[in-house]
Amino acid sequence: MRKFTRRKVVLALADVFFIAIGTLITNYILSQFLPRYANGYRAIIYIIVIDSILCFLVQYSIGSYSKIWRFFEAKDYLICAFGMFAGQFVSIMIFFVLGKDISKMFFLVNYIVITSEALAFRLIFKRTFLVLTNAGKYSKTERTLIVGAGNAAKMILSEIESAKFDPDNPSKNIEPIGLVDDDTGKIHTRVHGVRVLGSTNEIPTITDSFKVDQIIFAIPSCDEKDRHRILDICSKTKCKIKVIPYLGNLLFDDEHTQLISQAADIKIEDLLGREPIAFDKSEIKKFIKGKVCMVTGGGGSIGSELVRQIAKYNPKQIVLIDIYENNAYDVQQEVLMEYGDSINFVTLISSVRDYNKMEKIFKEYRPNLVFHAAAHKHVPLMEVVPEEAVKNNIFGTFNVATLAEFYNADKFVMISTDKAVNPTNVMGCTKRICEMIIQYKAQHSTHTEFVTTRFGNVLGSNGSVIPLFRRQIENGKPVTVTHPDIIRYFMTIPEAVSLVLEAGAMASGGEIFVLDMGEPVKIVTLAENLIRMYGKIPYEDVEIKFTGLRPGEKLYEELLMDEEGLKKTSNKKIFIGNQIEIDSEKLISQLDEMEKFANENNSDKVVEKLAEMVPTFNHKV
Repeated sequence: MRKFTRRKVVLALADVFFIAIGTLITNYILSQFLPRYANGYRAIIYIIVIDSILCFLVQYSIGSYSKIWRFFEAKDYLICAFGMFAGQFVSIMIFFVLGKDISKMFFLVNYIVITSEALAFRLIFKRTFLVLTNAGKYSKTERTLIVGAGNAAKMILSEIESAKFDPDNPSKNIEPIGLVDDDTGKIHTRVHGVRVLGSTNEIPTITDSFKVDQIIFAIPSCDEKDRHRILDICSKTKCKIKVIPYLGNLLFDDEHTQLISQAADIKIEDLLGREPIAFDKSEIKKFIKGKVCMVTGGGGSIGSELVRQIAKYNPKQIVLIDIYENNAYDVQQEVLMEYGDSINFVTLISSVRDYNKMEKIFKEYRPNLVFHAAAHKHVPLMEVVPEEAVKNNIFGTFNVATLAEFYNADKFVMISTDKAVNPTNVMGCTKRICEMIIQYKAQHSTHTEFVTTRFGNVLGSNGSVIPLFRRQIENGKPVTVTHPDIIRYFMTIPEAVSLVLEAGAMASGGEIFVLDMGEPVKIVTLAENLIRMYGKIPYEDVEIKFTGLRPGEKLYEELLMDEEGLKKTSNKKIFIGNQIEIDSEKLISQLDEMEKFANENNSDKVVEKLAEMVPTFNHKV
């Protein structure tokens, strides 16, 4: 309350001072240029006293002194100007009643002078004194370059200006140093006083020249091709990057009134260099609706996303199978929180290795659709204990596929990997044999349709490099990349799962569905981009160490074996590999021997048998 009173006193005294000085200035100006309108000193004193009293009373009554200085807006300046005008007007009436001969010209010039002084004082006080007295309370300003000079940029600049003196608004620390736009007609023009410095191709030069800390991508209507191009340019700078969402994803309601608050950190999938894959949701809905859907490995990154997406399409029941109870529990709670009792959801802690347990589950729940995502996926770990990869991947798949066929599931969809193509590691080789098992089942099944989906690395999955890179950066450790030239195909988890669902919907049995994933990405480039996304500089703030290829790792992955060929589907991004004829007797005989070696935990014999079953397996690479 003391501060509140002091502020009123300061402003009131300032106004009295400006009225006194302004009146003297007015009289001096008129005496020099229009002498007949000037007044004597006695009249000037009367004017100063009466104007001061009246202007103070009017300003006080209309609340001009109650506004906190740092929150002064345009309307508050107008209120102040109105208060001065009303005070002057009443003053004229009083002098007229008293019969004092003071010209209207004097009051007009006097109003202009004292009002200009009062407004200038408030403006300067807000912009200088308050900034100086609050120095140290604010965090360092972020020099910001805005990409785009359209309506979104105008809104952002308005938000920055209005937030500048709001201590609770994080946007107060943003200092816009310029904009970039590819419309040549906008270059060197100004938007809310901020200059358009150049085109998007000049972003690296501009950020260096103007010492930019942050880039805000403010083109919500930008198409995917330009979006990726521009974000790729931005990612090569040393700046933090924020992205305004697509127009369709922007929110404007009571809780979301500003654009800046909706700007999100750039995501690594923004830099994949291709458009997100589009899927036929109507076909997927027909495929899932009213069905009992079993998801093995349902607690994993792919399995859990399968559960999430299946839940959207009104299944009759979802049966989640996983051996790791923590992940399974997390998914269970997430689904219950989202859908409550509106979805029939069952979580079973079980292993696909256990045939008898899996048979009990199939017998009780009779799934129509089986999505087999359970597998050991970490390449280096499986090199050490190849028999465990065989037990879980190969025989877990055989168990579930056999039971799906026996209990007349409509479709069985297995999740495979690009590492199954010309494999150089145990994990990839076991997944190739899983594909062979599924094709063998497809050749002999009379009811169940068996299908395989194959895709590359999944961003953010448990086996992806991204979580590892994030942990390393966040803990201040060097980012480890095995080789400077290593490349991989990448897709997002939702893309991977949508592929699985659409492939299942279009499958007729025996196919290997392959996603066109565009150009592969260098892992070191991915690491560099991720480091920049944290606002750090690769090789300076965060070291990148090359550790050498791990056992079983190769520089590049292939998505399709040479002998399989390609066939188009209704989705231009999905292709089908032709089914390879499987020698059933030979496969079963080899699997019997493999099972014997695996149960004996004979690692060497297991690897030998893998090489025998998959001639393209080059374990020395």
